[in-house]
Amino acid sequence: MTSSMKGSEMQKVVSSDGTEIAYDVVGRGPGLVLVAGAFTERASNTSYVEALSSAFTVVNYDRRGRGDSGDTTPYTVEREWEDLAAVQAATGAQFACGFSSGVMVLLQSGVPFERIAVVEPPFRTEGAPPVPDRYVERLQEFVAAGNPGGAVELFIVEAVGQPKEAVDQIRDTPMWAGLEAMAPTLVYDALQLRDSAVPTALLESIETPTLALFSNASPDWLQESTRQTAAALPHGTVEGHDGTFHTLPPETLTQVLANYLL
Repeated sequence: MTSSMKGSEMQKVVSSDGTEIAYDVVGRGPGLVLVAGAFTERASNTSYVEALSSAFTVVNYDRRGRGDSGDTTPYTVEREWEDLAAVQAATGAQFACGFSSGVMVLLQSGVPFERIAVVEPPFRTEGAPPVPDRYVERLQEFVAAGNPGGAVELFIVEAVGQPKEAVDQIRDTPMWAGLEAMAPTLVYDALQLRDSAVPTALLESIETPTLALFSNASPDWLQESTRQTAAALPHGTVEGHDGTFHTLPPETLTQVLANYLL
């Protein structure tokens, strides 16, 4: 079996529709599932897993269509909720932490975790880049035409709001091939996020105690999205910490999650 990091051995669980979902289990302590956002496979989480495994048994899985997990068509958002449920059932994890668009997989799944954390859900509050015109359809068109790079550029420039020069720089790095490989899953994230507005009705229905986290270096709209998420949750708490754009340092995340979840 392959491995995404030292000391771990890949395992697989079969989801409800027969899709194999790959995951690693690393560390000791209560189980913590990491639910990744866009352009993240489990190998991308190495620094988080290494830090978090000092306090948790970290369950680091590839969402469908990424890394070593399978992908069965046609895609529906419910399949990813079932994937998360299958991973939780296989590992018995008590807690979960969702990142960016992965937050919507976690929140919509209904998996009965004891407590959860969400890191910068990208709901579009005031000041956010507008949802690109025909976003899902254009992503699907790029993928169907065999142009994953077009989907990557659409996401980075129009959806995230980064300059095209940033895309041009990434094209010349080894990272680009990995982004193109995951380009079809941008459609999945877009479908999970629906209209990208703060899903107030959904949030108000979630009784699980939830910690919402943001980086002080992220744009104001992402910080506000996190605050509004916590405010709408019946048992929501919000904290901001020093970090970089859309990212908290592994050591900070470990300390904060240990304090809240344990």
